[in-house]
Amino acid sequence: MKKILVLLISIVSLGASAQHADYTVSSYLDEGIKAPNTHYLGEAWLSRILQEDENLPYNLVKATFKANSTLDWHKHSTTQVLIVVEGIGYYQEKGKEPYIMKTGDIIKCLKDTEHWHSSSKNNDVTYLALYSGETPTEWTEVVSRQYYDAVAEKLKEN
Repeated sequence: MKKILVLLISIVSLGASAQHADYTVSSYLDEGIKAPNTHYLGEAWLSRILQEDENLPYNLVKATFKANSTLDWHKHSTTQVLIVVEGIGYYQEKGKEPYIMKTGDIIKCLKDTEHWHSSSKNNDVTYLALYSGETPTEWTEVVSRQYYDAVAEKLKEN
């Protein structure tokens, strides 16, 4: 009985230690690092989950913006997809009305479309950003605190 117990414990511990040996595993639950305060207002955290390489044609980044934080206007050379996993935020494309994005929303932003996205005035937002990294983000215009506040007032979340 003692030998069987030792054998079972050995097998279970061997299986547990081998859990990650054959796979590349990351988690979107990792908080990431506090982003340097450039091209946005407020507080943001970023976690690079997947990095584009010869076998993977896109990046996957988790971004968390604390309430009352926003990115500046920008565009990408490829389509970007935002998958909102938690919270409430704002999204706007140049020439269009702003939109309240919320948990479960998937937003497809076509390449070279100038846009910005953010948390809402009173809520954090966390999203996964899927995009190709062929060229860096092109920052086009500052989203001022006054502009952000006007959008927040216009959209007043429930």
